[in-house]
Amino acid sequence: KIVYSAGFPLTTSAGPPTMMAMGKYLNDSGKTFCMNLSAPFIIQVPPFKAALDGCLAHVDFLFGNETEAATYGEVSGWGTDVGEIALKIAAMPKACGSRPRVVVFTQGKDDTLVACGGVLQKFAVPVLPKDKLVDTNGAGDAFVGGFLAYLAKGADLAACVSAGNYAARQIIQIS
Repeated sequence: KIVYSAGFPLTTSAGPPTMMAMGKYLNDSGKTFCMNLSAPFIIQVPPFKAALDGCLAHVDFLFGNETEAATYGEVSGWGTDVGEIALKIAAMPKACGSRPRVVVFTQGKDDTLVACGGVLQKFAVPVLPKDKLVDTNGAGDAFVGGFLAYLAKGADLAACVSAGNYAARQIIQIS
């Protein structure tokens, strides 16, 4: 009932039409389509950005970090305020009008931002002592995994973000 994809398939020749077809199918069948911005270059390269924008029409949950969000804002002429960018992406046209898009932006140790329906929520990230931070590789993937695990259980956004933050916190403490 929930399908998640990184944004990287948008950089291949078959990726954009496949992602669009998948998004349309998921929307039409009442399933949830989740995607990650994945990397600033996807937003900066015009053909990839065009494919991303087309695909966003089908995306129910969009994930990214503060750097990807700021890059999207810069390229779109919206500035670099991550909260404002989240609200603007959440308000973009959506093929499935029966449910709003949710945009989730992590910001490392700073609040996780969630935009939906014109409302921006901020969720504090539990403090981790610097000496426990080992490696941030995989933090975003772990966050999404924890978030989606709770989403699949029917949890509310606060519980999903908490689960995501927990998973990310665990992964950054190991190499």
